[in-house]
Amino acid sequence: MLTALPPTSQPRPVPDPGLVTQVRARLGGRTDPALVADEVVAALAGTARLLGPRALAATVRAVCDEVVGAGPLQPFLDDPQVCDVLVNGPHDVWVERAGSLVRVPVDLADCAGVRALAVRLAAVAGQRLDDACPAVDGRLPDGTRLHALLPPLAGECTVLSLRVPRARPFTLDELVQAGTVAPALVPVLGALVERRANLLVTGPTGVGKTTLLAALLGEVPPDQRIVVVEEARELSVAHPHVVNLATRTANVEGAGTVGLEALVRHALRMRPDRLVLGECRGSEVREVLAALNTGHEGGCATLHANAAADVPARLEALGALAGMDRATVAAQAASAVDAVVHLRRAGGHRYVAQVGAVGRAADGALAVDVAVEVDPTGTVVRGPAWNRLALKAGTRLHLVDGAL
Repeated sequence: MLTALPPTSQPRPVPDPGLVTQVRARLGGRTDPALVADEVVAALAGTARLLGPRALAATVRAVCDEVVGAGPLQPFLDDPQVCDVLVNGPHDVWVERAGSLVRVPVDLADCAGVRALAVRLAAVAGQRLDDACPAVDGRLPDGTRLHALLPPLAGECTVLSLRVPRARPFTLDELVQAGTVAPALVPVLGALVERRANLLVTGPTGVGKTTLLAALLGEVPPDQRIVVVEEARELSVAHPHVVNLATRTANVEGAGTVGLEALVRHALRMRPDRLVLGECRGSEVREVLAALNTGHEGGCATLHANAAADVPARLEALGALAGMDRATVAAQAASAVDAVVHLRRAGGHRYVAQVGAVGRAADGALAVDVAVEVDPTGTVVRGPAWNRLALKAGTRLHLVDGAL
């Protein structure tokens, strides 16, 4: 749903450009917000300007936003109801707030101002963004996911996307309260985690795959070691023993790249009880399927797919990137993956819509058959593959009046 509404976040004062320049010079590249506050006070003292406590606090916050934050976008990143901030142009800014995409009145001056903001945020994320490297996908110190594209890849103006992390991961019970997981599915999902089934969490972009995966991993017993491999750190798990690995892009000399395939191989040498790939979208599928076929039970990954039944085609496409033919992908995936948990979005509502069992069709092709179907109202219906899923989950639960 697209709307155009004023922001709920209170606007912050625009800091004096001279003050921002002075503070930035005094910091010398340091990004600690506490240091910013000290330098603002010192810079103001040098000009003999007197500010009351409230005005001083507002000025410090505004300067901090400009120096180490996202400038005029920072209030939206601080809004607990906002999960995405999308910049299409200097006066074309949208946020997703409480499930709705909302256009907000933000002035980023011009396209040069948007580019300058994107370049600065990329530097804060430890990456470069320039004509030689016109795309960046990184993570800011507060966990915000940063993606930016420069022209001409993005038309006439830089396009900037910021995904805001939740302060703490959802629990499975909280996802039930939010309507994401039907209550009847909790015993099934819990049993799959407990029985160390290998899972794929699937769905379109922004539907909550990472959120659900984090909640499921929060159910892993505390004496098990979870090793997470991601392109950019996004998965936050409420578990006492989690190791997060993230890829690295090339430096200015073009060296130092560490990709997902290499990290998966490193992760296998780190004694993982649970190997987790944040998002499987390339040739690393070969290493993941191989790992899950060598005794590493309880592994998980997320995957973009339109429906649970479309997962085989998606895996075949990714396998082709790794030089795997259809038969090889089917053999590896049928042995490596036990179940698929698929999410959908209906309006602003995200929910687990299907749970499928992975197997082979009569012709030997990979197949994902629906074991549980859920509609947007939360009504749960048993599918044709329910008995196979129940066998994998080690449970004899039955579907009676909408409850498993």
